Amino acid sequence: MNAPLELPARVANVDRRTAETDIAVRLSIDGTGRTELATGIAFLDHMLDQVGRHAMFDVAITATGDLHIDAHHTVEDIGITLGQAFKRAMGDKQGIRRYGHAYVPLDEALSRVVLDLSGRPGLEFHVPFTRALVGTFDVDLVHEFFQGFVNHALVTLHVDNLRGDNAHHQAETVFKAFARALRAA
Repeated sequence: MNAPLELPARVANVDRRTAETDIAVRLSIDGTGRTELATGIAFLDHMLDQVGRHAMFDVAITATGDLHIDAHHTVEDIGITLGQAFKRAMGDKQGIRRYGHAYVPLDEALSRVVLDLSGRPGLEFHVPFTRALVGTFDVDLVHEFFQGFVNHALVTLHVDNLRGDNAHHQAETVFKAFARALRAA
């Protein structure tokens, strides 16, 4: 009888320092859903916690950025750094299924995410947010996060919010569906 195939640990540590941000990401894609998040942006921490829990990734992210201006650079650079960490953690893609999809409801909101760990970046993002802010978080930054992620993870990602009246619910279903599609792939 053959011994089970031993897969290398699929973990990555990535640090990114720019004139605007200082970010550290620690990622295990074979985790248990634990998160340690300190981005300075409470709503983003909430969304990233959903990614960790629903993808079953262990994720630690610390970030400081020019939040006195706005959250744009910090959110985008977190997407970039998490994408870099994800690409590194996948390594040679042994044990990867490649494709994943998920539908996630939350009350009145429903989102679908379909992805391909193709090695080619691409983003189709169709989320008609019903308002511009969730608390103080600019919902335009959700797109910036995913654009940064796909460009550096080299993933093709289709994000569709199929319905929703509450912008918080819309965003949360997008992040949860993204996580569950990653888990499937």
